[in-house]
Amino acid sequence: MCRVWWMPIALVLIGGTIMAQDESRDGRADALRRTMGQLEPLHKPLGPPRPGDWLAVHREPGQSFDQYIRSRPTVPTSRRRVIYIQPLGDFTDGQRRVVALTAELTEDYFDLPTRMLESLPLSVIPARARRVHPVWKVDQVLTTYVLDELLRPKLPDDAFACIAFTASDLWPGRGWNFVFGQASLRERVGVWSLFRNGDPDAGDDEFRACLRRTAKTGVHELGHMFSILHCVAFECGMNGSNSEAEKDRRPLWLGPQCLAKVCWATGADPVRRYRRLLAFCDAHGLEEEADFYRRSLAALGHPATLPATAPAIGD
Repeated sequence: MCRVWWMPIALVLIGGTIMAQDESRDGRADALRRTMGQLEPLHKPLGPPRPGDWLAVHREPGQSFDQYIRSRPTVPTSRRRVIYIQPLGDFTDGQRRVVALTAELTEDYFDLPTRMLESLPLSVIPARARRVHPVWKVDQVLTTYVLDELLRPKLPDDAFACIAFTASDLWPGRGWNFVFGQASLRERVGVWSLFRNGDPDAGDDEFRACLRRTAKTGVHELGHMFSILHCVAFECGMNGSNSEAEKDRRPLWLGPQCLAKVCWATGADPVRRYRRLLAFCDAHGLEEEADFYRRSLAALGHPATLPATAPAIGD
């Protein structure tokens, strides 16, 4: 049996085997602890939850960087390093562009190659894995079918994870109205929906809002696939969310502890990672995020204008 974390923003299933850790990552831990100390003044501590927020409903202890290392997390290996994006169903032009840009951001965010698979029609989902919501009359797709019967049997040999994106609304089964997405931490598959992220075809502001929401959900749930738990220390992309409003308040960037976890797991260099994310955000009008990445580079002593081949932290 799997142990299940239930959450309105997305479901995260834990089960299966744990990949072997690469012992060479241990040598990076001290350098990343120094990086955390340099970056911490930029980050806001997570304040008391508002009524109805995730932490008002769910008590969570959090997870330090050292606890993460000791937990034997799921991490990429030399054989499994690619993140695959699986489009599912029909998309508008704006939605298709949001998915493509989210895939591009994902590669920069986790410093892993990210590849787009050929789109699958929604007809691959049988009637037994669909429903019309009894109140809203919205067509919905069963997440567990996508994970267990569509993605997992076809997971490429070199995949660290495979993520399906769909414009259809999602529901995870009996007792639930909807979820933004669902992920399995150990089976390395997930599915996210754009359905509740706004209309990216309605103008530039609406496009940016949809891109930001889709990116937040995607990188948050991929973070869980690296065995990263919800952050309770700082305002962070790994904070839990109980509603669309709460998700909108959370940042796209990672807090210092969660940044260290990603860099330890993937081998990413924080400076080069920040430069790539800054370039992406500048190019696509994500001004708040771009400003944060500029300030982060400055805190690490690396002006944003330096070339991407600058020495890595700890070099």
